[in-house]
Amino acid sequence: MSFGNTNTDILIAGAVAAFSVDLLIYPLDTIKTRIQSPDYKKLYTNTQTGAVQRTLFRGLYQGIGSVILATVPSSGAFFTTYEAVKAGLIQASTADNGKTVLPGPLIHSAASSFAECVSCLILTPAEVLKQNAQMVKKTGNESSKAFDANATMQAWRKFNKPSQLWRGYTALVARNLPFTAMQFPMFEHLKERALAYREAQGTKTGTLLEKGVITGISAGAAGTVAAVITTPIDVVKTRIMLSAGDEKTSEDTKKQIQAQGKDVEKELERAKRIQQQGRLGSVGIARQVFQQEGLKGLFRGGALRGVWTFLGSGLYLGVYESGRTYLESRRATE
Repeated sequence: MSFGNTNTDILIAGAVAAFSVDLLIYPLDTIKTRIQSPDYKKLYTNTQTGAVQRTLFRGLYQGIGSVILATVPSSGAFFTTYEAVKAGLIQASTADNGKTVLPGPLIHSAASSFAECVSCLILTPAEVLKQNAQMVKKTGNESSKAFDANATMQAWRKFNKPSQLWRGYTALVARNLPFTAMQFPMFEHLKERALAYREAQGTKTGTLLEKGVITGISAGAAGTVAAVITTPIDVVKTRIMLSAGDEKTSEDTKKQIQAQGKDVEKELERAKRIQQQGRLGSVGIARQVFQQEGLKGLFRGGALRGVWTFLGSGLYLGVYESGRTYLESRRATE
């Protein structure tokens, strides 16, 4: 891969890619969050028949505003850090004979892991706010667009102090580190093999479209494998972040529940249960889910996450790679 891009190229390409994915894939992420929530059966299925209710598919863009605001800088930080660390490792491990001492997969894993830690610092507050907003239920005759915006504000009012918005940073990093450490080496390998195969067959065109499609398919395939494997960590992360929004005082909570016309005692009990679960810690939550729901509970939403990741990663890295290459070639012709 060429290192002729400026930081501005990388930031712009990453921002465009992130924005595209957010708009197109967000509804699947909302459904996944609801499926992984501890109240999924109670809120989104018929308790008698077990059939999924329509409420599962309502308000699918709830909380997207906070994500758009945070995803652009976090994705820019990720790709800038990834490209810089990767270039630095390649340069530092290149011997006098021109050969790289460190294996490529190790370089890609290290660079993506380091970049993920930086990115998660920016993304965690938006992720916490987003997942709490995705669980807000619509009441009254509010329009869908107005409710989607209001859901974010309702989620925001759940937090007493800003530090709560970083609840789940460790869980987010614990999910994303193995995910990116697995995805990026597989992605880079598949992409290089696909390009080499087309070149050997004499079908390589070198066009922007070809590079974008190969990048997208390689990223989607690698991301799907990594996503399914890391689903249990994602389930734990979802529950920790949902518990972060249930730490208000009982008096504050009562006022909010009464304003929404809900059963105060029932909702307080629900909030207390979620809050207690969040305090168990990652291992405790994983153990509780396994005891209550078995292995199936730890992989709840895994299939949907695999589909979401194939589309999201394919589009994300495909658009990023195409945009980065386009900006580099355009600057070269000026």
